[in-house]
Parts: sequence; structure tokens; C-alpha cells
Amino acid sequence: MYRASTPYLIQAFFNKLVWNIPSPDKTVYLTFDDGPTPKVTAWVLKILEDYSAMATFFCIGKNVAKHPDVYKQILLKGHSVGNHTYHHLNGWKTNKRRYLLDIEQCAKEIDSCLFRPPYGRLRKVHFKALKDKYSVIMWDVLSGDFDKRISNEKCLKNVVDKVKSGSVVVFHDSLKAESKLRHVLPKVLYELSASGYVFKAIPNSLT
Repeated sequence: MYRASTPYLIQAFFNKLVWNIPSPDKTVYLTFDDGPTPKVTAWVLKILEDYSAMATFFCIGKNVAKHPDVYKQILLKGHSVGNHTYHHLNGWKTNKRRYLLDIEQCAKEIDSCLFRPPYGRLRKVHFKALKDKYSVIMWDVLSGDFDKRISNEKCLKNVVDKVKSGSVVVFHDSLKAESKLRHVLPKVLYELSASGYVFKAIPNSLT
């Protein structure tokens, strides 16, 4: 079970995590998890370019190692990247030593001070070990593009109805999410652009 928008009380209670990035203008931070995936990520990069949109890609280390050319294209286009562990580990089910070693392995592929825990699941012991080296980036808007149970229209509504200035929005450049992503992402970019939003990458130096 998940919510399309992260409740304020959760954001306030876990206020050391980054849920959104306050901005004086109408800025949205689109993020893409679980890539790089050759045909999906390449398509995302093209659509972003069509709208002069920048984004942040939270990459799985083993996927970067498998598809270095696709990863290089993300960087060449000027987007920012973040560590998403090497093997997409669930932090609630992984002990501290193994979790941190997996992040270190990923860091050999991805040079970034940004980290997003897979599934948004992170234990307090993990955060304490990471907080001095990484900004832990969560989100306040979850598209649900991975969810086979919802329609394309519901996925689109999850984003356009919930987004506000400074929102961090989650999509996935993965095969699982591809079908919904191809339908929804161009519409999100079109509708939010028409409403005056601009799309920026999360700075690697965020603290």
C-alpha cells in the first residue's frame, strides 16, 4: 500500500530526510528510479529534452555496470544522478553491514552525494551511518507508474493533482513501469509546463 502524496505528518516526523525542495518559483524535481534501462531510459532522455526539462536519476549500481553507455548519456545530457544501492536492497530486511557495503559498491559506479533507499525503506541505524555523506532524498509525490492495478489516467492524476512548487516526483525508468511511463510522462511535462512549472535536477551538493 502506498500514498500518491506523502502526508505532512510523516514528512515532519522524519524531517532529516528530504521530501521536497522549497523554491520561490514553480519548480518541480522529477526523479527516475531503478535504471538505467536501455530503451526506457533513452526514451525518457529524449522526452525530457523535448521539454527542456532536467531530472535526477537514482540508478541501481548493477544496472550502471551492465549499461555504462546509457548511464553516460544521462550525465552527458546534464542530469543529476543518485545512489540507489547496487542490488536494490530493501532496507527493512537488510542488516546494517550488508546495506552499507551494497551502497559502497554502488558508489564505485555512481559518483553522487544523493541517495534514495529502494522502496523508500530505510532504518534509523542506516540513516545515522549515511547522513554525513549523503542527502537522503525521498519524495512528496509518487506517480504509481509501477502499479499494474491503476489506470494510466489515475497515474497521471496522482502527479498533476498533487504536485506543488518544490515537489519531488517519483517515476521509474524500468521495464515494469514502461507502459504507464510512456503514456503519462509526456502529459505531465505538457500540463505542468502549460501551468508555468519548470523542471530542474536535484543538485548533487544538496545538504
